[in-house]
Amino acid sequence: MTTPLTKVEGKAYPFGRKNVDTDVIIPAHWLKTITRSGLGRGAFETVRAEPGNVFDDPTYAGAPILIAGDNFGCGSSREHAAWALGDMGIKAVVAPSFSDIFSGNAFKNGIATIILPQDAIDRLMEVAQKDEVTVDLETQTVTTPFQDRFTFVMDPFRRDCLMQGKDEIGLTLAMADDISRYEAATAADRPWL
Repeated sequence: MTTPLTKVEGKAYPFGRKNVDTDVIIPAHWLKTITRSGLGRGAFETVRAEPGNVFDDPTYAGAPILIAGDNFGCGSSREHAAWALGDMGIKAVVAPSFSDIFSGNAFKNGIATIILPQDAIDRLMEVAQKDEVTVDLETQTVTTPFQDRFTFVMDPFRRDCLMQGKDEIGLTLAMADDISRYEAATAADRPWL
């Protein structure tokens, strides 16, 4: 089970870079761990080496939203990328597109990946410089204090799982009674199994 995610409000990292691969999100030398804890320290390590980077700017410290560029999360299939974002406190990433594998890993770790067109991303990058952003899964909107309202489409299954805080294990456990009935019926019908 993950924490239910219905609305994410707050500062947003106005990152905006395109084609950010998973090695940029979390470099390979951080992959020697099997725990999620502490990976946020290594997140965007190469970007953090740049003077004036957004991730070390105290203005955005603890921001739960990341505004990114096209093709975010491309590259390898490392789940550590989603773990690192989660350890940083990121609950939603908004971008024009995502790598399918990254998007799946983010979802499985309770992080919403929100797809909006580039003009909406440009506006959110501008607003995030000084003001907060709201991502609402229930209404499927991203809003700003300036009456900007951007609607997005999300897979209904993923949206429902995020809002209920159910991961794959939680979904299976929710069917425990049905599974037990099936196994009992199968044992009665086919005792040789």
